[in-house]
Amino acid sequence: MDQLDLNLLIALDALLEENSVTAAAGRLHLSVPAMSRTLGRIRKTLGDPVLVRAGREMVPTPRALALRSRVHAVVEEAQALFSREAVPDPGALNRSFVLLAHDEIVHGVGPRLLARVREEAPGVALRFMAEAPTETAGLRHGDVALEIGEIGDAPPETTVEPLMRDRLVAVVRPGHALADGRMTARRFAAARHLSVSRRGRLEGPVDTALAARGLTRVVAASVPTFAAALFVVLGTDLVGMVPETLCRGSVAALGLTAFDIPADVPDIQISQAWHPRYDRDGAHAWLRERVREAVTQTRDGR
Repeated sequence: MDQLDLNLLIALDALLEENSVTAAAGRLHLSVPAMSRTLGRIRKTLGDPVLVRAGREMVPTPRALALRSRVHAVVEEAQALFSREAVPDPGALNRSFVLLAHDEIVHGVGPRLLARVREEAPGVALRFMAEAPTETAGLRHGDVALEIGEIGDAPPETTVEPLMRDRLVAVVRPGHALADGRMTARRFAAARHLSVSRRGRLEGPVDTALAARGLTRVVAASVPTFAAALFVVLGTDLVGMVPETLCRGSVAALGLTAFDIPADVPDIQISQAWHPRYDRDGAHAWLRERVREAVTQTRDGR
């Protein structure tokens, strides 16, 4: 292996295709003397003349003829190995992808994404998995193709692509006392609230915003997902908060009333994240583009 030089294979392939040192040199953009020296190294390595004079021409030896097709196949395989993967035909894909996504992503983006995938790539299956209460190494280990949602402290090697911004709005059941009348921060804080937290936290950014106004609220319960919050709100007098755009359809379907939160609550940044191992994966690149498209349609209400 110490004496193996794969560049010799490329030169040998050109020499056997051209049967000429001059033509092979031009094909590889080398000088004729450089190609002659390379032919000398090939002869020494193989223990065979490879090309010999026959009048004004050069002809391959029997050993060279026996090697020609094998050498060409190896060179083509090597070139394919180091070339960028072409974008595949989606209709020919037969693959499943694991997507780590909070439920508001599945509700808000999932139907559009699934419809497009079914249209373009019926052989592709999407496996939506709930976000864990604690950070996982799914992206790093290759168990997860994409994470979609609010990306927290991602590993440094992870690629994170912002997709859209959303904002929180308050939601209450039909007939709730807060469904009518002028909304103030004091009136809002005086109600009983529902928190959404994967970790069961009872406080969040809205409490920080209210505290800046000298107000506190009573949080009666927490649930792990926005979907759960919508149904709890529907059957109680609790005030919930959900992403406006992502949960627009669910809020309307349940007949809930949504209104602006009377406090400066930070927006939500929705992104998609993946491990660099998938940067050049054509099928994965196609999936990322479909996710971008579905998020944009959700954002624009299309």
